Amino acid sequence: MYFSFDLKEFMPYLPLKLIHIYLIISWFAGLFYLPRIFVNLAALDANSPEYQRLCDMARRLYRFMAPIGYLALLFGLILVFRHFSWIGSGNVWTHIKVLMGVLLVIYQLFCKHYLRQFQNKTNTKSHKFFRYFNELPVFILVLSLYIVLFKPF
Repeated sequence: MYFSFDLKEFMPYLPLKLIHIYLIISWFAGLFYLPRIFVNLAALDANSPEYQRLCDMARRLYRFMAPIGYLALLFGLILVFRHFSWIGSGNVWTHIKVLMGVLLVIYQLFCKHYLRQFQNKTNTKSHKFFRYFNELPVFILVLSLYIVLFKPF
């Protein structure tokens, strides 16, 4: 008896794409809001009650958004391997999209690092630093949308 597994039959393209887009939107909500909490934390005295409240909010937000980010990347990779040829002359944009996903995971890990610094009250960065840090995912989002919509490569 011969057994074969066809990913295209197992998971239709449009439901996969819908799940991926939903996860991306949810992940970006966290990626936009968590560094904004860092801006406020950096401006507060580490011994104030507001500081502890914001640290708790940031911790809960990170614990919520981190798995969503990993799932978004997983579903994106499933889409790439299911629908597009990973190796080929006309698919440079898929490689760039995966690279941007990896960059977002690295950004998320930096968020985890800064969150731990705030929790340990060892942060040395200013609120101005976190204002700039907060803008990084915006640039990645705009570039990702451009690449997905226009496929310039």
